[in-house]
Amino acid sequence: MGSASFFKVVAKNFDVLAGPVITLVYPLYASVKAIETKSPVDDQQWLTYWVLYSLITLFELTFAKMIEWLPFWPYVKLIFTCWLVLPYFSGAAYVYEHYVRTLFVNQQLVNVWYVPQNKNISRNPDDMLSAAERYIEENGPEAFEKLISKAERASKSRISSTTHDESRYATGSKSWSDDYSVHNDPRWS
Repeated sequence: MGSASFFKVVAKNFDVLAGPVITLVYPLYASVKAIETKSPVDDQQWLTYWVLYSLITLFELTFAKMIEWLPFWPYVKLIFTCWLVLPYFSGAAYVYEHYVRTLFVNQQLVNVWYVPQNKNISRNPDDMLSAAERYIEENGPEAFEKLISKAERASKSRISSTTHDESRYATGSKSWSDDYSVHNDPRWS
């Protein structure tokens, strides 16, 4: 009777017991082993696994209230994680090749952190002029004049706030330009 109830408890809580071993312990061990090898293939497998594991965790945190209504979620997660982790399936490599890589390498996402290097938009006045002409064609001259006046107001408010900041720095030992110098930054030359 004792061993039967033990196995019954283990079977009922298999996802709770096996989940951490499959999702964390084995991948941690395999990641350390991959770091020690010279092969980039296993590095890619485990880096990809950790990216996907992070996405699964973020999904769970975001949709926790909905997931708690799905009694089969822990089992689905366990099966999916086994598919990602087990070397026989190489699921993480598959997901990387077919989804993650195509998304990032083909740049189907918009990179919001992109800052053009060594390019100054105002260097070529023809570009600015053609952009202004295109804006007028699309939106009309009234919209362009509103845009100009809005830019002038924003510029005046920036100048007044900068003057206020400069007066504050003038009383201290450092100047404003010491803290915010862009003169030595190659992006602004």
